[in-house]
Amino acid sequence: MHQMFKHFVISCQVLLICTVGFAQTISSPSKFLGYEIGDRFTRHHRVVDYFELLAKEAPDRLKLEYYGTTNEGRPLVLAYVTSSQNMNNLEAIRTSNLGQAGIGNSLNSNEKAIVWLSYNVHGNEASSSEASMSTVYALLTKDKAYLENTVVIIDPCINPDGRDRYVNWFNETASVPYDISQQASEHQEPWPGGRPNHYLFDLNRDWAWATQIESSSRLKVYNKWLPHIHVDFHEQGINDPYYFAPAAEPFHEVITDWQRDFQTEIGKNHAKYFDQNGWLYFTGEIFDLFYPSYGDTYPTFMGAIGMTYEQAGHGRAGLGILNDEGLILTLKDRALHHTTTGLSTVEVASQNATALNREFKKFFATKNYKYNSYVLKGKADQISALTQLLDKHEITYGYAENGKVSGYHYSTAKSGGFTTTSNDLVVNLNQPKSNMVKVLFEPKSKLSDSLTYDISAWSLPYAYGLDAIASTTKVNSSAKMLVTSNSQIDKNAVAYTMEWQSLEDAKFLSQLIQNKIKVRFSSKAFTTSAPEKNFKAGALIIYRGDNSSHKSFDKTVVNIANANQRQLTAVKSGFSKNGPDFGSGSVSLINTPKIAVLSGKGTYSLNYGEIWHFFEQQLHYPLTSINAENFGYIKLSDFNVLILPSGNYRSHFDDSGFKKLKEWISNGGKVIAIENAMNSFANKSEFDLKRISSNGKEPNKLAPYDSRERDYITNVIIGAIFETHLDTTHPLAFGYNKNYFSLKVNDSGYQLLNSGFNVGHIGDQPKVMAGFAGHNALKNLNNSMILGEEQFGNGRLIYFVDNPLFRSFWENGKLLMANAIFLTHTNSLD
Repeated sequence: MHQMFKHFVISCQVLLICTVGFAQTISSPSKFLGYEIGDRFTRHHRVVDYFELLAKEAPDRLKLEYYGTTNEGRPLVLAYVTSSQNMNNLEAIRTSNLGQAGIGNSLNSNEKAIVWLSYNVHGNEASSSEASMSTVYALLTKDKAYLENTVVIIDPCINPDGRDRYVNWFNETASVPYDISQQASEHQEPWPGGRPNHYLFDLNRDWAWATQIESSSRLKVYNKWLPHIHVDFHEQGINDPYYFAPAAEPFHEVITDWQRDFQTEIGKNHAKYFDQNGWLYFTGEIFDLFYPSYGDTYPTFMGAIGMTYEQAGHGRAGLGILNDEGLILTLKDRALHHTTTGLSTVEVASQNATALNREFKKFFATKNYKYNSYVLKGKADQISALTQLLDKHEITYGYAENGKVSGYHYSTAKSGGFTTTSNDLVVNLNQPKSNMVKVLFEPKSKLSDSLTYDISAWSLPYAYGLDAIASTTKVNSSAKMLVTSNSQIDKNAVAYTMEWQSLEDAKFLSQLIQNKIKVRFSSKAFTTSAPEKNFKAGALIIYRGDNSSHKSFDKTVVNIANANQRQLTAVKSGFSKNGPDFGSGSVSLINTPKIAVLSGKGTYSLNYGEIWHFFEQQLHYPLTSINAENFGYIKLSDFNVLILPSGNYRSHFDDSGFKKLKEWISNGGKVIAIENAMNSFANKSEFDLKRISSNGKEPNKLAPYDSRERDYITNVIIGAIFETHLDTTHPLAFGYNKNYFSLKVNDSGYQLLNSGFNVGHIGDQPKVMAGFAGHNALKNLNNSMILGEEQFGNGRLIYFVDNPLFRSFWENGKLLMANAIFLTHTNSLD
């Protein structure tokens, strides 16, 4: 007996030694990196290296998943951190959790809390990736008890390209030791800054639209888990205390009382630690939960407790900076604060795992919403583009039966209806993600407070240019067979013709031009005689006679058409039954656009990025980016199109620079000016573009101090959708209906052009379809131009008052840009 006890004690000692030895194999960040967290910025690949090391040291508690690759080739990685027992059952935990949301076939209950921590969505808010390393180390060591009933998913860097842009710049710029003066160069980040991704998109505005590779890759794995809590770690100005939940109003109405209240419980736990350490913080201000494409709102609308945490710092702070209160803000402090709130979040989740699962399940229960179905009618390409977005969110849809549907009619903003066909899309709310469907499709989102942090309207039917009905009853739908286009070579055809009505048609044209195929378009509707077929203005005519020297004309055209799912009509005669013949002056050759865009200091980087992304990833057409600071040295004659992103060009267009630009335009150049870039031409004597002087009332000079902000918003527009009217006889509007719904994110008003073409305008009573617009701001839009063309000498200027490429999600604006590029007159450089 004594011998058995002795063996038992020895066995326990060996087990204890092994256990301690195993725990000691967990390397701290400082041991791996060779410096303490906060001593310097860590490049992305070293952050990933550290997580890979932990996966080797603790394979039973940490598992890595590579979920994508950025545009610059950097890996996107997730770490799953939990107890050994949970790790063995990780797949069962995942499927059980989805089962609670009504997704999949699992009927098992889930008892584990699932917390997702997302770091560094903005590249120059760089303390959070540092914090991700100290957080995961703590979870594997001192705070491992939290993991017994919790799965923690860590994304150490959502935006690797932006982070490395910032870190590399700082490391090559900073003094040693670092300089705390705000005037030091290491605190003056150059254009475009590290905040956005490769294409200069703000990834914290892209969750719902998923236009960027980082977002679309993340959604694939996010929707496999649907966590109970999601935290998005950020940084703000150097003088701001730490911000954590609860959020500010407005809250979207789909957010439950539980979600509101549990944010507060998490915030109270954070406050406990911050109070103990004497760290300042604030809650319930500035950061709301309304716009659906944030890293806090998107998860919230998918059932999570979604939260933003904001630490003072941002791209200005560097390793240390003296703020306006005379305090030195260091990277060490910033990383420590984020580590504290991250661990505090996991702690609260662990303590409330049962309640989190219970309320998560309730969130996905059937809701009694006003509308039960959304029915959408329109061009097949627009319908297809929308279904691609729905697929990214795993939102189900079907197609209508032949019949009629009535309800709220989006195009008229009142009750109405239309006849349905099998081509019409139906999105019903009797599905697990009904809350997100409501948020994305509802005609007008209920705004409890007009002081909101971002745009206040985004309804997808307007964004995709689709007519729609919101029905209070469930509309029957069914699946639809995929129909593919299959154009055929016809050597007897004098031309191939095709309607012009979507961005997909513009992609087809782009590839034709790059393959040296000459293309014409008709500025008037026509009917071919053989075969007899009607075509609208803007239709493409690929004439054999124009391409007689092309060795593989038919094969090239048809192959490109089929690759792009474009249906061509082979026409046997250029003699039209109605409308212009193919040799008419109304049928114009499309000259090859050779396009430059200004970039760099003075340009609005996000708009430049939208243009860059549009050409490279969507239109697939070559674009030359030119640094605006080199404008005086640019050989403009190499280009026939110059795009000016929204920005301030005052320093670039001085007297000599502006003279150079005017001469180029006068000699046949085409300028496309977007939003604030129009200021370069507005109110100049030689141009027709004139601003509308403010018609708003004088500000209330006696308004109380604490109400000035609310008084101010009567003069602004916070991302609202307006009804505008298009002249569909002008090439800029080919492919559109007479009514176009524009997303307006500024209150700029321009008079109707006197001698130019007012292709798009707002009437004498501006009609806001959705979103907030201050009543004084509306007065500046009466009878205002929103899309125009002005001729100047032999050239022209095209004015976009509203950005047609906004965040790349305003799908219906993209053809306007394509029209400006291809269908408005372009001087030949060939």
